[in-house]
Formats: sequence, structure tokens, C-alpha cells
Amino acid sequence: MIKKEILDNGLTILTESIEHVRSLALGVWLKKGSQDESPDDAGIYHFIEHMLFKGTENRNTYDIAKTIDSIGGVSDAFTSKENTCFYAKLLDEHLPVVLELFSDILIRPKLDLEDIERERKVILEEIKMVEDTPGDLVHEIFLENFWPDHALGRPILGTADTVNSIDQNLLRDRFTRSYVPGNMLVTAAGNLTHEDLVKKIRHYFTLESPSEIRATSPAPLPQPASFVLLRPKKELEQAHICLGTMGYSAMDKDRYAASVLNVILGGGMSSRLFQELREQRGLCYTVYSSMSPFKDTGYLNIYAATGRETVREAVDLILQQCHRFITEPVSADELENAKNHLKGSVILGLEGSSSRMFNLARNDLYYERQITTEEILEAISAITVSDVQQIAMELFQHSNYGVVVIGDLDQLDLQVKDFQTH
Repeated sequence: MIKKEILDNGLTILTESIEHVRSLALGVWLKKGSQDESPDDAGIYHFIEHMLFKGTENRNTYDIAKTIDSIGGVSDAFTSKENTCFYAKLLDEHLPVVLELFSDILIRPKLDLEDIERERKVILEEIKMVEDTPGDLVHEIFLENFWPDHALGRPILGTADTVNSIDQNLLRDRFTRSYVPGNMLVTAAGNLTHEDLVKKIRHYFTLESPSEIRATSPAPLPQPASFVLLRPKKELEQAHICLGTMGYSAMDKDRYAASVLNVILGGGMSSRLFQELREQRGLCYTVYSSMSPFKDTGYLNIYAATGRETVREAVDLILQQCHRFITEPVSADELENAKNHLKGSVILGLEGSSSRMFNLARNDLYYERQITTEEILEAISAITVSDVQQIAMELFQHSNYGVVVIGDLDQLDLQVKDFQTH
């Protein structure tokens, strides 16, 4: 059973009781992420996320790590474009230990100057790691050019310049203004009772919420124009391709039909892209497509890594497969297989306490209600061949494609017009 409660200070608590397990998963969510940053302080929420594990008024870094290790639990955190999350999985009997730890790091972080300088170096190395990982870098460059001058297009980690410019005063000010109960959500799933969790949270999370809460609405997204960006990296053996276009938001009524199209296009080993580029042509080892939905917008992107001499062939084949959806309706078998694939993913993805905890948060953050599994399955079942073709026409017929290629590209000549003739 799922229960929801909003405390007097604005903190929202969502629980799902799963009686047949001995574990539980707990997440504390901040309703702010990199989209809430300015160009000058890009990366600050990720920086704060790191710093909250570096020491509190009561614990040092080792003590924080030891608290989780000593109970056999696992804990981590992440910053996304829209949210920041601190989560743990633990035995049910150790819930008070984790709640006390999370309240300590989220209410009483030390934000010590020496720790800040040390962690700044760590984050700069993390940024360099992305630069050294072309499969990640090509997606970062794509978004920077797909949504230029918009927060969603900026890297979650920030840049070397912005990370170097963030000082102790800015970190403390942003933490104080952002980490307030009205901006936060606690989700938990597993062997627990809602009433007991609320009682413990009232005890440990003794916070008052100021009047200025929640993220401000992001600036309207610009409609991206077509672009082709070639970034030479001569030391690479492969060329890494990211091709994308506008997609659908997490709120859009057509999101399920778009997901079906994505499964058929590049969502698995039987997908058209995998079969054509890898199995039939032998052009690459990795090729896939994915939908990335946000609350107000989204995008579709296709990734492939291929030899530098076969980039143009790979790109042409990708575009052909995209536009094939417009000229040739998907078969009944393809549609049924894709729908079954999605249904299986939904059901299998909700079998563990961690996945249910994350699902509670996603539903509340996006929809402010809990969408049932049955509702999702019914929506998927209702998708028709014509629905998929209509989605394809919206995505591909007059699409503004963005393309980024990284690699040894001396002999490669790609231009915007190459993507407007398919």
C-alpha cells in the first residue's frame, strides 16, 4: 500500500509497504538539479552533493562511510538535470541508523574550506574523465549544442572554469537556501510502516522551512536548429556518433507511443538499428537509441561507434531507418513485440524495493500522483500502428537533427544539408 503525507514544515513523505522482504530502500530527494543553475555557477548542486559526504558537525568522511558499512547497507547519491538524490538500501532493523546519518549530512554539513579544496580537485578529475571517455563526451557536446544557452544543455558537473569559481560562501549560501523541507521529498519502499517512518522522520529531520521554496520555472526551451559538429580526436580508433532530435516530455500523452517507436528503432538486440548496422553490415559493436524525457521537454538520441572510414555510411543508414517509419508502417509483429518488451520492462523493473522507491519519487515529482502499473500497461496495449507512424512523422519528417562526431575525422565531410535530404 502506498501512503503520502506532507508535514507541517513542507517535507513530503511517500512510502510503499512490501511485507515479504527484510530490506527497505530509502531516498531523500532535493527538487533542484543542474537546470536550476546559472551559467556562472554551473555544477554547484553536484559540488554540494559531493560535499555533504565530506563531513558534518558530528562525523568526518570516514565516520560517514563506516556508518553504512557497519550495518551491511549500501548508500550513494547523484545529481541530475532536475533533482538531487541521496539513497540507501538496508535491512529494515537499521532504519534509525540511516535516518540519523542522512539527517546529519543534510542538516549539519561542515563545508570545511580544506575539504572544499580537496573535493574541487576530485570533481575536476571527474570532468577530465568525461573528456577521456568519448562515449560520454559525445553526448555532453550534443546537448551543449542542441540546447545552447539553456541550463538543460549544460553539463551536470559544470566546467573547469565554473567549478574553480565556486567558493565556500557560495556553497553555504546555496545549501542554506535550497536544502529546506519544502524542496525535499522522502521516499521509502520495503518492510516498513508509514506511521513508524513518519514518526522517526519527525524526530530526526527537525527543520523549519522558509517561505522561499521550490525550483523556479526554467526558461523556455529554444527550438534547436540543425547542426553538425565534428570534433577531432586523432588518438581514437573509432568515431563516436550522437545524432538526435526533439522528443517528448515525461508529461506528454504520446510518451508511451514514442517509447514503442524507440524500442523498434534502437531499443534492443532485435531493433532495426542493431540488426542493420551491426548484424547485417558489421559497422559497429555498439548502436542504440534512447528517449530522454524531462518534465517540460525531451529529446531522442542515437549513438553508434564505428570506424572512421564508415561514419558517413553509418549516418546514412541511421537516417534511413528513422525515415522508414514514415514511409512504411511498422508490422503487426514488430508492434506487438515492442509493446511486450515495454510491458516486461515495466513489471520487472518494479520487483525490488529500490526500484519501487525510485518509482514513488518519479511519479510524485513529475505527476504529483502515483501512476499504477495497470494504467501503464493499458496505455501501452492501446498503441496502434498508426500511432507509431504519427510519432515518426512528428519526430523525423521535418526534423532539426543535431549531429556530433568525435574521432580521427580528417577525411570526413558532413554538412547540415546531408541530414535534410532523407
